Amino acid sequence: MAWSSIEEKLTSNLARIREGIDRALERSGRKGPVKILAVTKGVSPALIEKARELGISIFGENRVQEAREKVGKGTFAGAELHFIGHLQTNKASLAARIFSCVQSVDSTRVAFALSKASVRYGKVCRVMIEVNVGRDPAKFGVSPEDSLDLARYVLGLPGLVLTGLMTVAPEDPGVARRVFRGLASLRDRLLSEGIPRDALSELSMGMTSDYEIAVEEGSTMVRIGRGLFGERA
Repeated sequence: MAWSSIEEKLTSNLARIREGIDRALERSGRKGPVKILAVTKGVSPALIEKARELGISIFGENRVQEAREKVGKGTFAGAELHFIGHLQTNKASLAARIFSCVQSVDSTRVAFALSKASVRYGKVCRVMIEVNVGRDPAKFGVSPEDSLDLARYVLGLPGLVLTGLMTVAPEDPGVARRVFRGLASLRDRLLSEGIPRDALSELSMGMTSDYEIAVEEGSTMVRIGRGLFGERA
């Protein structure tokens, strides 16, 4: 496909995603805003640069090594880069160094490793807690009942700033809605237990196939890959 056609496709895809967010906000009576995180796994630096020209400023990678290579080329300079994949503790040090935010903290062990690395680098790493709302054995994330203890633990660690919750829903739209609603309800319960509001300001939920449902249920950030960049190898 010619580069001009690729640019046009990205432009139209982004417009469609933004329109979908606006429709979902209107249906739910919410005012937003809802941030778009562009998932750039397998996406070329040139296409990422085009996305930046179109106003996208938050990007997500789910492989630490791929992100490291792109960061080394200056691909994300001046933009926010979030880690959205499963993080192993042996990759936490590198993740703390190159990412603005790690959305997938799901254990005290990972949180501690990120904290230790952030302090060593003299930086602050924003984090979200990944919750396995649907208790899907194939998905990562802390269980809802353990999320309060993990939130309190993260709040007590140096070098980390808790900013919200993240979840991944199954493909079934009806089940996805219940999962998104469950994360919003969990956020409210954590607030009632004394977790500060600014530590729960973000609900990162919704992807290409279900982002409108997520927005209807309270998402503040949707993670869009295929819906923006098309299918990748």
